Amino acid sequence: MIFLKEFKIIDGIYSFNITSDTTNLVKDFYLEKPFPSYSSEDDKYSILKKGNENYLSKCVKNKIGNSKFILEVGSGTCQLSSYLAIGSNNNIFALDGAYNSLLLGKKFANQNNINNIHFINADLLDDIFPNDIFDFIWCNGVLHHTKDPYNGFVNLVKKLKKDGIVLVGLYNRFGRIRTIVRKYFYKIFGKKFLFIFDPYLRKLKKNYYKNLEKINAWINDQYEHPVESLHTYGECIAWFNKNGIEYINSIPNLNSNYDLFERSEVPNIYERFLLQLAMPFTNYGGEGGLFIIIGKKK
Repeated sequence: MIFLKEFKIIDGIYSFNITSDTTNLVKDFYLEKPFPSYSSEDDKYSILKKGNENYLSKCVKNKIGNSKFILEVGSGTCQLSSYLAIGSNNNIFALDGAYNSLLLGKKFANQNNINNIHFINADLLDDIFPNDIFDFIWCNGVLHHTKDPYNGFVNLVKKLKKDGIVLVGLYNRFGRIRTIVRKYFYKIFGKKFLFIFDPYLRKLKKNYYKNLEKINAWINDQYEHPVESLHTYGECIAWFNKNGIEYINSIPNLNSNYDLFERSEVPNIYERFLLQLAMPFTNYGGEGGLFIIIGKKK
């Protein structure tokens, strides 16, 4: 891989100089509680099982195929990158601003003989890759934690090949309402409130001590993050249109039975409004209010 900027290799991780105050703030935030966390029982087979049980990650892995260049932006501890790498000959590039998170991912890959992941410690807003090199870019739950989400998106899609696929996940302005309300009461009442009203934490609490690291990582990521922005379907679709990305599909979608990578019609303004209005009353709104849009480079 030819990088556009100078780097150092530290513990097998390609490390670039990060100068953004915002990125360094987020990096420091994840220093003590990397996200997502590993359990002591995790290995190659448990990661594969988790990935196959998740509709989105399974669809992506089945769609990608082999002999591809794949970039996961904001990879955290690289669990998705590991899942996509297992059993394939794809080149996976796991990029994150938090070195300690990547180090956990690198350690896991070494322990489980996963050799087709390249670990990169860099700011996604920095221009470190040549253009037109990736077949698939996964950027889920990341851009809303940067100082400039739109320019981050622009920088990423330049790196996408023609007909390459990009998946973008953002906090929705409507769908995140429940989390915002919970965040307010969490500051007053603490964790006990969250264990009652956060559906994801209610599930984890059933095996509290086993899931303690996951509980702390979730609370940290959802309720204490220092940098967060909210977005809408219309805004993201406008990003696509300005940058030569053809809309393919989204989650949530108007059609409940659909192939995620089969092109569907772009929801009009009324359909988008209804989708977003309904989000707080669904699992999407209950667990963070994230929406996902998938597109293809023209």
